[in-house]
Amino acid sequence: MSPRKAPDLDVRRGQIVDAASEIAQSEGWPAVTMRRVATEIGVTQPVLYSAFPDGRQALVDAVAVSGFAALAAALDAVAPEPRARMQAYLDFAARQPHLYEAMFSMPSDLEFGAGNGHEPLGRAFAAMAEAFPGSETRAEVAWATVHGLASLQNAGRLPASRAHERLELAYGMLTD
Repeated sequence: MSPRKAPDLDVRRGQIVDAASEIAQSEGWPAVTMRRVATEIGVTQPVLYSAFPDGRQALVDAVAVSGFAALAAALDAVAPEPRARMQAYLDFAARQPHLYEAMFSMPSDLEFGAGNGHEPLGRAFAAMAEAFPGSETRAEVAWATVHGLASLQNAGRLPASRAHERLELAYGMLTD
């Protein structure tokens, strides 16, 4: 009998990222430990560290990068019209608050500068820039505006009853 073949490292990383995301979504980020993730997927902690040698921070960053890929897909799935992209962004943040937290609120080594970050970050920014053409600065302000709304809405700091009114006001201010 030959020994069992080790899974492809990219496949293993994907399993680990998925497990960490699921734990965070159901129990919050404090529950995401290397030990817990290893238990969830039925491997030892050294297996996790073979995929993420830099530990939990690298894992959280990988979850965040996967979140940016999902955000880019959500933005690309709607028309490149400002209102549609803004609403898609807000919907994404509301549907996946723990993923959004990994992307924006938790400590991270991810860079957001033009050309310096991971490809999914660039794709997500490009989708917003397509809706707000003219300059990178205009797209940055649009991103910051919708991010602020998403963060405050996710934290329950803004009344849900005025979400549509806020979106329309932000849309008007950004497109005038």
